[in-house]
Amino acid sequence: MEKLLVSACLLGKRVRYDGGSLALTDQIVERWLSDGRIVSVCPEVEAGMSIPRKPAEIVAGDGEKVLSGETMVAEKGGVEVTDEFITGAQVALELCQRFHIKVAVLAEFSPSCGSSAIYDGSFSGKKVPGMGVTAALLRRHGVRVFSQYEVAAADEMIRSLGE
Repeated sequence: MEKLLVSACLLGKRVRYDGGSLALTDQIVERWLSDGRIVSVCPEVEAGMSIPRKPAEIVAGDGEKVLSGETMVAEKGGVEVTDEFITGAQVALELCQRFHIKVAVLAEFSPSCGSSAIYDGSFSGKKVPGMGVTAALLRRHGVRVFSQYEVAAADEMIRSLGE
Protein backbone atom coordinates (compact mmCIF):
# COMPACT_ATOMS: atom_id res chain seq x y z
CA MET A 1 0.00 0.00 0.00
CA GLU A 2 1.33 3.42 -1.01
CA LYS A 3 1.87 5.78 1.91
CA LEU A 4 1.93 9.54 1.68
CA LEU A 5 3.49 12.34 3.67
CA VAL A 6 1.06 14.91 5.11
CA SER A 7 1.76 18.14 6.98
CA ALA A 8 0.89 17.56 10.65
CA CYS A 9 -1.05 20.84 10.83
CA LEU A 10 -3.41 19.58 8.11
CA LEU A 11 -4.21 16.61 10.35
CA GLY A 12 -5.31 18.90 13.18
CA LYS A 13 -2.06 18.87 15.13
CA ARG A 14 -1.43 22.26 16.72
CA VAL A 15 2.10 22.71 15.38
CA ARG A 16 1.89 25.91 13.36
CA TYR A 17 4.00 28.93 14.32
CA ASP A 18 0.99 30.41 16.16
CA GLY A 19 0.13 27.15 17.94
CA GLY A 20 -2.80 26.50 15.63
CA SER A 21 -3.63 23.97 12.95
CA LEU A 22 -5.13 23.92 9.47
CA ALA A 23 -7.20 20.79 10.04
CA LEU A 24 -8.65 19.30 6.88
CA THR A 25 -12.10 17.77 7.08
CA ASP A 26 -12.08 15.73 3.92
CA GLN A 27 -13.43 12.27 3.16
CA ILE A 28 -10.33 11.40 1.17
CA VAL A 29 -8.04 12.29 4.08
CA GLU A 30 -10.29 10.30 6.44
CA ARG A 31 -9.96 7.28 4.12
CA TRP A 32 -6.17 7.68 4.01
CA LEU A 33 -6.11 7.77 7.81
CA SER A 34 -8.31 4.70 8.20
CA ASP A 35 -6.21 2.86 5.60
CA GLY A 36 -3.02 3.69 7.52
CA ARG A 37 -1.49 5.49 4.55
CA ILE A 38 -0.44 8.73 6.25
CA VAL A 39 2.98 9.59 7.63
CA SER A 40 2.68 12.92 9.45
CA VAL A 41 5.42 15.56 9.67
CA CYS A 42 5.96 19.16 10.71
CA PRO A 43 9.42 20.00 9.38
CA GLU A 44 9.85 23.00 11.67
CA VAL A 45 8.98 21.07 14.83
CA GLU A 46 11.16 18.14 13.69
CA ALA A 47 14.04 20.63 13.43
CA GLY A 48 13.54 21.59 17.08
CA MET A 49 11.64 24.84 16.63
CA SER A 50 9.18 25.71 19.40
CA ILE A 51 5.39 25.97 19.40
CA PRO A 52 4.51 28.76 19.26
CA ARG A 53 7.38 30.43 17.43
CA LYS A 54 7.93 33.67 15.56
CA PRO A 55 6.60 33.68 12.01
CA ALA A 56 9.29 33.04 9.40
CA GLU A 57 9.45 33.78 5.68
CA ILE A 58 11.89 33.17 2.86
CA VAL A 59 13.72 36.39 2.01
CA ALA A 60 13.83 37.29 -1.71
CA GLY A 61 13.31 33.88 -3.21
CA ASP A 62 11.89 30.46 -2.55
CA GLY A 63 12.87 27.06 -1.23
CA GLU A 64 15.00 26.28 -4.28
CA LYS A 65 17.10 29.39 -3.64
CA VAL A 66 17.39 28.49 0.05
CA LEU A 67 18.64 25.01 -0.83
CA SER A 68 21.17 26.42 -3.30
CA GLY A 69 22.45 28.91 -0.72
CA GLU A 70 21.23 31.99 -2.60
CA THR A 71 18.87 33.24 0.11
CA MET A 72 17.76 32.58 3.66
CA VAL A 73 14.76 32.02 5.90
CA ALA A 74 14.31 34.66 8.61
CA GLU A 75 11.93 35.16 11.50
CA LYS A 76 9.97 38.34 11.82
CA GLY A 77 12.55 40.58 13.45
CA GLY A 78 15.40 39.28 11.31
CA VAL A 79 16.80 36.22 13.11
CA GLU A 80 17.99 33.73 10.49
CA VAL A 81 16.52 30.22 10.77
CA THR A 82 17.70 28.77 7.47
CA ASP A 83 19.51 25.83 9.08
CA GLU A 84 16.37 24.79 10.97
CA PHE A 85 14.29 24.86 7.79
CA ILE A 86 16.86 22.80 5.89
CA THR A 87 17.10 20.31 8.78
CA GLY A 88 13.29 19.96 8.84
CA ALA A 89 13.23 19.40 5.08
CA GLN A 90 15.87 16.68 5.44
CA VAL A 91 13.77 14.94 8.11
CA ALA A 92 10.76 14.99 5.74
CA LEU A 93 12.90 13.57 2.93
CA GLU A 94 14.23 10.82 5.22
CA LEU A 95 10.64 9.84 6.07
CA CYS A 96 9.79 9.67 2.37
CA GLN A 97 12.82 7.49 1.72
CA ARG A 98 12.15 5.21 4.73
CA PHE A 99 8.52 4.62 3.77
CA HIS A 100 9.03 4.73 -0.04
CA ILE A 101 6.71 7.74 -0.24
CA LYS A 102 6.17 9.27 -3.66
CA VAL A 103 3.33 11.71 -2.84
CA ALA A 104 3.10 14.49 -0.24
CA VAL A 105 0.26 16.82 0.74
CA LEU A 106 1.73 19.90 2.38
CA ALA A 107 0.38 23.18 3.76
CA GLU A 108 0.30 25.88 1.10
CA PHE A 109 1.98 29.26 1.75
CA SER A 110 4.29 27.84 4.46
CA PRO A 111 8.02 28.65 4.13
CA SER A 112 8.58 24.91 4.61
CA CYS A 113 5.61 23.31 2.91
CA GLY A 114 4.24 25.72 0.32
CA SER A 115 4.06 23.90 -3.01
CA SER A 116 3.07 26.67 -5.41
CA ALA A 117 2.91 29.89 -3.34
CA ILE A 118 4.67 31.32 -0.30
CA TYR A 119 4.79 34.66 1.50
CA ASP A 120 7.18 37.17 -0.07
CA GLY A 121 9.53 37.70 2.89
CA SER A 122 8.22 41.15 3.84
CA PHE A 123 5.80 39.92 6.54
CA SER A 124 3.12 42.03 4.84
CA GLY A 125 0.84 39.10 3.96
CA LYS A 126 1.74 39.26 0.26
CA LYS A 127 1.97 35.88 -1.47
CA VAL A 128 4.17 35.08 -4.45
CA PRO A 129 4.67 32.02 -6.65
CA GLY A 130 7.25 29.65 -5.21
CA MET A 131 7.91 26.62 -3.03
CA GLY A 132 8.91 26.25 0.57
CA VAL A 133 12.16 24.56 1.56
CA THR A 134 10.65 21.12 2.28
CA ALA A 135 8.52 21.12 -0.88
CA ALA A 136 11.58 22.03 -2.97
CA LEU A 137 13.77 19.32 -1.43
CA LEU A 138 11.09 16.65 -1.85
CA ARG A 139 10.53 17.62 -5.48
CA ARG A 140 14.28 17.48 -6.12
CA HIS A 141 14.07 13.84 -5.02
CA GLY A 142 11.07 12.90 -7.16
CA VAL A 143 8.28 13.25 -4.60
CA ARG A 144 5.11 14.71 -6.10
CA VAL A 145 4.00 17.55 -3.83
CA PHE A 146 0.41 18.76 -3.57
CA SER A 147 -1.25 21.37 -1.36
CA GLN A 148 -4.30 20.90 0.87
CA TYR A 149 -6.32 22.35 -2.03
CA GLU A 150 -5.28 19.44 -4.27
CA VAL A 151 -6.27 16.42 -2.15
CA ALA A 152 -8.32 14.87 -4.97
CA ALA A 153 -5.37 15.13 -7.37
CA ALA A 154 -3.06 13.60 -4.74
CA ASP A 155 -5.55 10.77 -4.28
CA GLU A 156 -5.61 10.12 -8.03
CA MET A 157 -1.80 10.00 -8.01
CA ILE A 158 -1.75 7.55 -5.08
CA ARG A 159 -4.30 5.33 -6.81
CA SER A 160 -2.31 5.34 -10.07
CA LEU A 161 0.88 4.36 -8.21
CA GLY A 162 -0.89 1.49 -6.47
CA GLU A 163 -2.00 -0.17 -9.68
